[in-house]
Amino acid sequence: MLPDDAEDRLLANAKRLADACKASGVQQWDLVGFQSYGHELDIEAGKITMASGGGEGGFGLRLVDQGRFGFAHLVDVSGAERAVKQALDIANKSPSVDGFSLPSAQPAQPVGGRFDASLLDVSPEDLLEQADGVLSTVASLDERAVVTGGGVGISATAACFMNSEGILSSGLTTSHGIGLQVTLDVDGELTSSYQGQSSRTRLAEVPACVGRAVHWAQVTQNPLEVESEPVDTPVLMTSEGFSPLFSMVVPPALTGEKMVRKESFWSDKMGHQVLNETLTVTDDGLLEGGMSSGSRDAEGVPRQRRTLVENGRLASMLWSTRDAAQQVAEGRIDAASSTGSASSGGHQAPPSTGCTELFLTSSKAGRSRDELLETMQDGYIVNSVMGAHTANPSSGDFSVTTSAILKVENGEVVGALKQAGLSGNLAKALNGHVVLGDDVRRQGSYSSGSMHLPDVLLMNGLRVNPA
Repeated sequence: MLPDDAEDRLLANAKRLADACKASGVQQWDLVGFQSYGHELDIEAGKITMASGGGEGGFGLRLVDQGRFGFAHLVDVSGAERAVKQALDIANKSPSVDGFSLPSAQPAQPVGGRFDASLLDVSPEDLLEQADGVLSTVASLDERAVVTGGGVGISATAACFMNSEGILSSGLTTSHGIGLQVTLDVDGELTSSYQGQSSRTRLAEVPACVGRAVHWAQVTQNPLEVESEPVDTPVLMTSEGFSPLFSMVVPPALTGEKMVRKESFWSDKMGHQVLNETLTVTDDGLLEGGMSSGSRDAEGVPRQRRTLVENGRLASMLWSTRDAAQQVAEGRIDAASSTGSASSGGHQAPPSTGCTELFLTSSKAGRSRDELLETMQDGYIVNSVMGAHTANPSSGDFSVTTSAILKVENGEVVGALKQAGLSGNLAKALNGHVVLGDDVRRQGSYSSGSMHLPDVLLMNGLRVNPA
């Protein structure tokens, strides 16, 4: 799947682009390069409908001259001179940021677990067998269940970073992912659930997300008849239900730029209690096997493990090199420097500040699902939400809908609701009575990086409005 010389070819092309930067006479430059290869299968209506494979990649180039920067991206390095000119033209028309310069080389800690050589030997036929196994497992769990959407895929990526200040790094990563939408049609009543899982290493042939998808399609059958009346209530949010809201609201609030621009609900609260006193939030850029971790960030600065909220108190914020320089130059903060938190989703955009592997933990032992329900007594369980992207990352306010919601009375699930609205303020809810579950699952993020979250019981600050 991945050519033996993929990394060498990428570095050779990067050097060609670097030579074009040097020839332009620009003060500083950095570049990132990616080349990915992979196979994937799509599933629709209970059948494997399409198999595809191939490669994609390119380079992103940033030029910095007297505090001004321009960016360009390209696929073919035969256009290196043109890309350099484009970036330079943009830089010449951009405002200067006093003190903005690219980082120099510093030692970086190796991060393992991000490449699984066995995935290179996975063929399209192997993926076909895995997809067949998933379909068979779903049918065995419930003969009424159909996988109406999703797929399975693997990829391998060669990546490199190079800048004018002597930083050079490269490496290989792999990934294996699966997602599936399971639908039940019982006497014309449709219920469905989407679940997914991904890893840098090879997943089990039938990952745990398959069983969860079938389970949630089953338990949301036969909805209760309830009054449509909003109620302030405790809510137990599963990891899958909580992650979209958490990732939309919390990571942006932790960036230095948002904080000093007064665009974070935690602005001016450094050292103050912002979460329940049992909660800690940590960003681990050095996590072994992390989907977003690594030795260096997207500007070449060494990654770090950083505690952002400790025992409920705001302890730190995240910076990239450019954001730190700009906010200092504009007088919003006296001093700031990179925390190794520059992120890049690929080669088509310049780096920006973001989280890598964000963990929400508690000083108290995690509790089982049954223990969480016993603590809650009366309330609801929410497994997925729709409209999380509309949450306000500046205030923490949100209003979403869910069709994966269960009603709980006296610590027992009594049935599902057909649909409900869920609203509140996540920042306030997390500063109230919060209890965490004992099963941490990695989730994707709307903003940046990955979220590592258990089930979260929020006892205060949420409102449910049954449809």
